[in-house]
Amino acid sequence: MMIKLKYILFFLFFLPVGLFANECISYTKTGNQVTFICKDGTKLSLTINSSSVVKIWYDPTGKFARNNESFAVVNELLEGVGEINVDEQAACYEIYTSKLRIRLNKNPMQLQIFDKYQKLLFSDFKEKGHISDSTAKKAYKVLRKDEQFFGLGEKTGTLNRRGKEYKMWNSDKPCYSTTEDPLYKSIPFFMSSYRYGIFLDNTYKTEFKFGTESDEYYSFEAPNGEFIYYFIFGKDYKEIQQQYITLTGKPIMPPKWALGFSQCRGLYTSEDQALEIASEFRKREIPCDIIYQDIGWTQGLQDFNWRKGNYKNPKAMLETLKKQGFKMILSQDPVISQATKKQWAEADKLGYFAKDIRTDKSYDMPWPWGGNCGVVDFTKPEVADWWGKQQQKPIDDGASGFWTDMGEPAWSNEEDLDRLNMKHHLGMHNEIHNVYGLTWDKVVKEQFEKRNPNKRVFQMTRAAYAGLQRYTFGWTGDSGNGNDVLEGWGQMANQVAMGISAGLGGIPFWTTDISGYCGDITDYPAMAELYTRWMQFGVFNPLSRAHHEGDNAAEPWMFGEVAEKNSKAAIELKYQLFPYLYTYSRKAHDSGLPIVRGLFMEYPNDEQATRIDDQFLFGEELLVAPVLKKGERVKRVYLPDGEWIDFNDKKTVYLGGQTIAYRAPLNVIPIFVKKGSIVPQMPVMQYIHEKKDYPLFIHIFPNYEGESASFELYEDDGENLDYLNDIFSKTLFECSTQSDGYNTLISVNDNNFKQSEKRNIILKYHLDKKPTKVSVNNKEIGSVEYSEIEGNQDMDFDTSQWSWNEELGECWVKIPDTRSNHTISIK
Repeated sequence: MMIKLKYILFFLFFLPVGLFANECISYTKTGNQVTFICKDGTKLSLTINSSSVVKIWYDPTGKFARNNESFAVVNELLEGVGEINVDEQAACYEIYTSKLRIRLNKNPMQLQIFDKYQKLLFSDFKEKGHISDSTAKKAYKVLRKDEQFFGLGEKTGTLNRRGKEYKMWNSDKPCYSTTEDPLYKSIPFFMSSYRYGIFLDNTYKTEFKFGTESDEYYSFEAPNGEFIYYFIFGKDYKEIQQQYITLTGKPIMPPKWALGFSQCRGLYTSEDQALEIASEFRKREIPCDIIYQDIGWTQGLQDFNWRKGNYKNPKAMLETLKKQGFKMILSQDPVISQATKKQWAEADKLGYFAKDIRTDKSYDMPWPWGGNCGVVDFTKPEVADWWGKQQQKPIDDGASGFWTDMGEPAWSNEEDLDRLNMKHHLGMHNEIHNVYGLTWDKVVKEQFEKRNPNKRVFQMTRAAYAGLQRYTFGWTGDSGNGNDVLEGWGQMANQVAMGISAGLGGIPFWTTDISGYCGDITDYPAMAELYTRWMQFGVFNPLSRAHHEGDNAAEPWMFGEVAEKNSKAAIELKYQLFPYLYTYSRKAHDSGLPIVRGLFMEYPNDEQATRIDDQFLFGEELLVAPVLKKGERVKRVYLPDGEWIDFNDKKTVYLGGQTIAYRAPLNVIPIFVKKGSIVPQMPVMQYIHEKKDYPLFIHIFPNYEGESASFELYEDDGENLDYLNDIFSKTLFECSTQSDGYNTLISVNDNNFKQSEKRNIILKYHLDKKPTKVSVNNKEIGSVEYSEIEGNQDMDFDTSQWSWNEELGECWVKIPDTRSNHTISIK
């Protein structure tokens, strides 16, 4: 009996604090915040940020004290919510908004949130809703049998997170597997198929377990810090994500040239090489906008001085590249090597490095190259101007931006416990680790804009936290198979899901390393197929960069004539789609919605769509199903509901709601356009806007009779910040299908900007038969051979004409873009 009693006492003593002490006895109210108080002093605060967003703060101490303000949330006042009323009943408290019914059961304390139709959306799991143990806190939530989860930013594996668990701890994982976790970025935001999202705003090593411990609940937890999370309700995934972006800030728009193709290599570190590579792109007429330089471009790490011997005349090099239409992007690391003596001594004296808590001296960080380093403390306000002045040196020489690499900071992975002895200005490393890259990117962006007024920053980062979209773009790190580069097919395939998930984490502008970063390429002919398929996927990354480690060349011509030809065609397609991509870039800025979208986002009620990890929507109109398997020449493609037209021949129509077998030899990317769509394009150029007055090609895939298709084209300067003041041009194309033909309206909205003073709009209708009559603004226009329109598209800015191409099934209508409204009628 005594033995049993001892076990019972031991069990009770070591249970997490708060498991039984969870009876809610009262509440207080201040403005839109209601705080519920438990018997033992535990408190749960609910802040009604809007009719659909609730900030939840669980604090077992009841103090609600913060060490730092949120690094991610920049806007909590989402809408006016009026007077908050708490309805106290015998067993619970209830709060109503226009969209939600929030209930807090008293004993045991249990939070539940319903929609306005009384459907349960979100619920604590029994009495275990919120528990604590020392500094750790954990939340258990009811898991429904059919509930699915998406999000958490760049994570490996399937898009659906159910049945898996993840950690948030920015980690340098070169050549990571298709299941490895954690990786470079920490974005603790996910969405549920029950129409809600959760953002856990805690910068420590948080964990998420989506049903790995039980079929009845899932959980999320933090080892320390404030346990604050936001409940976000929406009618669909898109509405949930838009509200998350409202909380954490709009994505910045990249310069227009950033959406072109870019080339890199680990040992791109010399002037002669840069000029040679650029010249080769132009000679072979493969479009390219950016040449990167990796970390070896600097004289010392990180002094922002060009390496002597490698660069004879950097300004002249950059001027030459500029004349050829190239931009140069330079690598940054967030450290200063002790070997860079003058700079290291200056930073050390000023106290600009993270400290070692054991010695109170600058922390001595081993670094992959450059020797031991000091870790620059970007959380210290004085560091910003100091760093900004130094990074401006190559910008003044003519460089165009940076990619911020190794910002985990590198090698500070879970097993590297010594790093936890670092103390930053704003806290110990266990709190700052996940936001270290974010604080660096904030400095880079704000200092760039300070010293380059009204100019868009280009910054692409590897390590960051939620909210990074306010400062930077992203890439998915060191992918590929380091053991055998030819076996990188699985890693490439998983980049599709990773890219989609990056978009869900608020990163609409991202790229994979085309070719895979890892592995020595010793047999280029053998690598050609993998390179080609990676390129065909990579051109649909909003930012497209080919990159490989060391001196492994990853230029298209290295892989043989066939691979070069097919890669060139893929890159040219990216440039043709620039007007479409740039329009969605503006939409991404305005709404936070990703450009590359999982099928589940547009078709949330399609069960099959929720299981698709190897296809994506590029915007809303185009569906892309890249070939991701070695030797595959027939791709199984799932088409959601509706009708889908083969974008390659623009004629073959497939009925949606089924999986088709699509022939995809090495020169074919499976792409489909939804019936009833309009897709704007431009001619192939060697770099973005090589020609200012290029014609617009408006591909129209008409809808059924009585229905319409529309697209609003967005254009702006592309390099300045005027877009933030809504200085732009919009052109709305609307094509309605009638019993006797098609009627198209072109509506112009120029807000202090015009892309061109003289250009043509060429409407390309994809039809079953030749029209008999075409009118523009109620005046019939003449018919000519389509070759005449093609030949005059850059010269004749006065004449309206139309033509018919029987082989293509295309009716072309050319009209001068006079920046006025037009009506086009086809009979």
